[in-house]
Amino acid sequence: LGQSTCFVQMDGYNILTDPIFSSRTIGEWFGPKRIRPTPCTLEQLPKIDIVLVSHNHYDHLDTTVVKKLGNSVKWYVPLGMCTWLASYGITNAVELDWWQEHHHDDSLIITGAPIQHWSGRHFLDVNATLWSSFVVQGKTSSFFHCGDTGYCQAFKEIGKRLGPITFASLPIGSYEPREYMKHQHMNPSEACKVHKDIGATFSLGVHWGTFMMSDEYYLDPPAYLEKGRIKYGLKSGSVFTTMLGETITIALDCPSDNTKIKR
Repeated sequence: LGQSTCFVQMDGYNILTDPIFSSRTIGEWFGPKRIRPTPCTLEQLPKIDIVLVSHNHYDHLDTTVVKKLGNSVKWYVPLGMCTWLASYGITNAVELDWWQEHHHDDSLIITGAPIQHWSGRHFLDVNATLWSSFVVQGKTSSFFHCGDTGYCQAFKEIGKRLGPITFASLPIGSYEPREYMKHQHMNPSEACKVHKDIGATFSLGVHWGTFMMSDEYYLDPPAYLEKGRIKYGLKSGSVFTTMLGETITIALDCPSDNTKIKR
């Protein structure tokens, strides 16, 4: 759906990740403007059950979405973010520390996991809240929502503790200039390393082609992702991107348990 926003259907639940539907990163008036429109509105999606928020940067957490969804969904956020959500009247939220898990309706296990990034919505709250990836474990499959991150050794630990992963959404954009970005945004080749580290079967490249927030050409990430796949000897079709708004169905070993992803 653009940037790191994905709509995931898993084990009967509708999951939304790092939601942003506004035309700019800060509402409709400020910040970088979308270079392509959203493929649908929030209202056109099926009813959302769960929202995963990796951190509080504006391009990962749209205030408009927060107001629209309110307490109708269960919010899973890193430590410290419930206070901000409460300022919008939201109490239906769970804060997770790294490696902390929560059982959702006794059907899913949602675990926070470490990544290398930072947080802040203005210059007075830098790193006041945590940043986190999430692993959602269902009956026969699992989903990894990465959020923004530089490449780090934590992914190998995620693979050991929570892998293998059935499907992952991995960021592949906003990586140039490398000297400045490498600690907070991995490049497409590093995303392929993460795919290996966590033992993923399939990985979707996200966080590219939506907002111009770095120096690389906006259509470069998919090409370099394919080069990374070849470099690390990954199976064809295991690491890929989609067109904005495209829906893909991942057929798992169990025919009754398919995971659908819309980017």
